[in-house]
Amino acid sequence: GFKFSTYATWWIRQAITRAIADQARTIRIPVHMVETINKLVRVQRQLLQDFGREPTPEEIGKEMDLTTAKVREILKISQEPVSLETPIGEEEDSQLGDFIEDEEAVVPVDAASFSLLQEQLRDVLEELSDRERKVIELRFGLIDGHPRTLEEVGRVFSVTRERIRQIESKTLSKLRIPHRSERLRDYLE
Repeated sequence: GFKFSTYATWWIRQAITRAIADQARTIRIPVHMVETINKLVRVQRQLLQDFGREPTPEEIGKEMDLTTAKVREILKISQEPVSLETPIGEEEDSQLGDFIEDEEAVVPVDAASFSLLQEQLRDVLEELSDRERKVIELRFGLIDGHPRTLEEVGRVFSVTRERIRQIESKTLSKLRIPHRSERLRDYLE
């Protein structure tokens, strides 16, 4: 047979490779994927030397016998995560996270404007009868953000949806009267 040292060398190399694969990254990647990433990196380096430029995913895929989509997926997986607390700038007084926009955050000016709009809307609605106010609040979801259909509002008041439509129409006409509508017009822009 074969000498023990022949197998031992292979086993040791495999154990080291697996240990690196399991512990080297913040987010663990399966061993088979680490091997694929390593192969892709080797092919990428070889093509860089051959072409004198960065190879395209198509060229890498052709060399590795993979689809371009698969190459892009592997490249995406192989990217190392970056901490949002990574220092940025010469003084290193800023962090990467300081420059990432929170798209869910409300801009203070918008929040103040919305608050004033709600206040003005409340004042305008106070000038209506209780029934008219309730119909408008339900139809446009002004209380809970859930607009109701004519039929749903009709059930609340035990009247037909046609009657609710008439009340809504009459109330909206009232709200269009200049002294009321002017108070809300600024918020439409």
